[in-house]
Amino acid sequence: MADGDPPVRRALFLHAPLRRRPRAVLERMLELVDDDTPPDGPDGPVAVLERRLAGLLGKERALFFPSGTMAQQAVLRVYADRSGRRTFAGHPFTHLDVWEEQGYNAVHGLGFRRTGDMHELMTARDLTAIGEPLAAVVWELPQRDLGGLLPEWDELGEQVGLMRATGAAAHLDGARLWEAQTYYRRPLDEIAGLFDSVYVSLYKSLQGVRGAVLAADAGTVAAAAVWRQRLGGGIADAWPLALAALTGLDTVAERMPAYREHAIAIAAAVNADGAARTRPDPPQTPLFHVHLPASRRAVEQAGRALLEEQGVQLWGRVRSGPDPSRCSFEVTVGENAMDFTPEEVAALIRDVLTRTAE
Repeated sequence: MADGDPPVRRALFLHAPLRRRPRAVLERMLELVDDDTPPDGPDGPVAVLERRLAGLLGKERALFFPSGTMAQQAVLRVYADRSGRRTFAGHPFTHLDVWEEQGYNAVHGLGFRRTGDMHELMTARDLTAIGEPLAAVVWELPQRDLGGLLPEWDELGEQVGLMRATGAAAHLDGARLWEAQTYYRRPLDEIAGLFDSVYVSLYKSLQGVRGAVLAADAGTVAAAAVWRQRLGGGIADAWPLALAALTGLDTVAERMPAYREHAIAIAAAVNADGAARTRPDPPQTPLFHVHLPASRRAVEQAGRALLEEQGVQLWGRVRSGPDPSRCSFEVTVGENAMDFTPEEVAALIRDVLTRTAE
């Protein structure tokens, strides 16, 4: 929320300030350290985090980055330089293109091939129709801008195999990999094992402060480390970011199945109420979208009134759509959302829509 906004007392929004206040974060971090914990070195929090995630993801090495933007640019640059190909492919809604100001091109001179329909998941047919040599293909699991949709497991394996046969590297944007695991119900290393490299966020699923980790074979990680330094990411004293992520690994990760079940229950209540609808129905992961029959501006105004009167924050951002009379918002169920019953969420959404009609 912006400066001057009313205080948030309850929040459905995952990244609301309630669990991210400095004191709360620091108290959780203190549980992992004592007077003998070193700030760096082989026993420091960053090294511990890297080893732990390399093991969980079944990769030879893992490397901390201050941001996922940097991590993914670095590994794509490595694949481009290694193959002599300057183009990578991915879904039209890939985070690299939509949210990162096309840094892959501005910084690295790489091209992006948008693949498939922007409102549907990529398919094997979409990928085989590309018809040009690629350095890499990026899969985002789950696809955030499609409401957390995931391809079925066998289809995903087919897609990766087809692209690998062309000489393209397979990279996983696993910023929300823990959410995806709740649908696939396979070990993390089995999911990551489909891909040559995988990036995971430390502050999305794991509710850390900031940062990312890239995991791959030792050679790819070593080459990515060079680009990390060139891009200014070889920062000292990153241990607080690593500690915050480690607390998430110890507490949040194991709660993901419960979050998914609560997401399914919330979506069922919203759809049964009939004032709004969710996509998908039912949710595949703890992430889904709520679509509203009202304009973005009207919903934003109603949401602010709800926050002022009740201290309840339902979303972080309202998304417009092709139809200006409709909009949507994202729900990612975490500990904040567990404080709401499904029926209460449906009632709050109806309250918002009632306000838009006044």
